[in-house]
Amino acid sequence: MTKLKVQPLLVNYKTLEEFKRFKEYGNQELTMLEDLESNIVENDSESPFFGVYFGNALAARMSLYRVHAKYDHYFNPPQDYLELWKLEVLPDYRNQGYGKALVDFAKSFNLPIKTNPRIKSHSFWEKMDFQKAHYDVERDLGENPLIWMPSGVKEREV
Repeated sequence: MTKLKVQPLLVNYKTLEEFKRFKEYGNQELTMLEDLESNIVENDSESPFFGVYFGNALAARMSLYRVHAKYDHYFNPPQDYLELWKLEVLPDYRNQGYGKALVDFAKSFNLPIKTNPRIKSHSFWEKMDFQKAHYDVERDLGENPLIWMPSGVKEREV
């Protein structure tokens, strides 16, 4: 199998059109589209969006945001971490390594990662070595975050 290449997605109207091929239109989807549209207006060159193409077609995508240490309520010692948001692989490309390529790309920054998994995706995240964060009512606000920690990082005690 050819190594899949993760690349930053350009903040432009072509990417906006490509995002419309992804079928899920929940709150995360609307947030992604709004983020992309606002960055187009602002002409922001720092894109939080990454994807994997099959030929000229966007097959998988995610948002990856860096959260500064002063907002870290998950890891010990407190540090910058990544929030992986809205990882999605189009149905025709699932089970072919696209999601793994995106997660491995995020891990390559060697920072802890937090994500909020979608329904029925827990087995994928377990394969990617993510674990359930110990639930904190005030911090998690009804979410059930999963975390991944590089060597030397532990979960902050609740």
